[in-house]
Amino acid sequence: MGVGLAIAACLAVAYEPAEVFNWTLLFTDAANMATFAGDFANPDFTDWRIFADKIMETIFIALWGTALSILFGAPIALLCSTNIAPWWVVQPMRRMMDAARAINEIVFAILFVAAVGLGPFAGVMAIFIHNLGIISKLFSEAVEAIDPRPVEGIRATGASRVQEIVYGVIPQVMPLWSSLMLYRFETNVRSATVLGIVGAGGIGFTFYESFRSFQYDRASAIIILIVLAVMIIDICSARLRKFLV
Repeated sequence: MGVGLAIAACLAVAYEPAEVFNWTLLFTDAANMATFAGDFANPDFTDWRIFADKIMETIFIALWGTALSILFGAPIALLCSTNIAPWWVVQPMRRMMDAARAINEIVFAILFVAAVGLGPFAGVMAIFIHNLGIISKLFSEAVEAIDPRPVEGIRATGASRVQEIVYGVIPQVMPLWSSLMLYRFETNVRSATVLGIVGAGGIGFTFYESFRSFQYDRASAIIILIVLAVMIIDICSARLRKFLV
């Protein structure tokens, strides 16, 4: 009861700052909403080849950004784990990853567009840096939750620290790591769709231009194709996850 009242109080306080009172605009401007809904209900797939190429570009951005974040995030995750690295290594690494995770991909995209110019590479770097913080956190939490007994057994044989990690830690976390990798790729595909708005490649710019020019039927077609692409990736990821896990 107390928790419910607290949530209700928070919502009441946030009602005006969030301008939730504007919900009436969904109904008062009926003519504009009818035009908007009508165009969206009749998608225009005339340029579907262009849309498909841009969606593939978006997927490739997410693929490379995810791969780089995993490549660098896995060793960093070990350095962020309290049962692997000493505290004077763990704390600075965690704070660095906090910073990477705290800044949204689109902010990184703006920065990299200014640094390396317009195009997909800026999107790859934006996905990479932001997800480096996320991957390192998720992976390190998995490492900290392992059963220490296999590691202790390997240590008792006189194995080195690296061998303890390779034979005692990695086999325990790899199933969960694999699942997290696939999940982050799915998420990054969705995230990469908006990076084009700031010039970082992908379908986002095409969608933004269509929407800004009031070509809602074209924008609707892009949304449908994005949804289909994400559904296909989700189905493939689910099957691959069953194989790996």
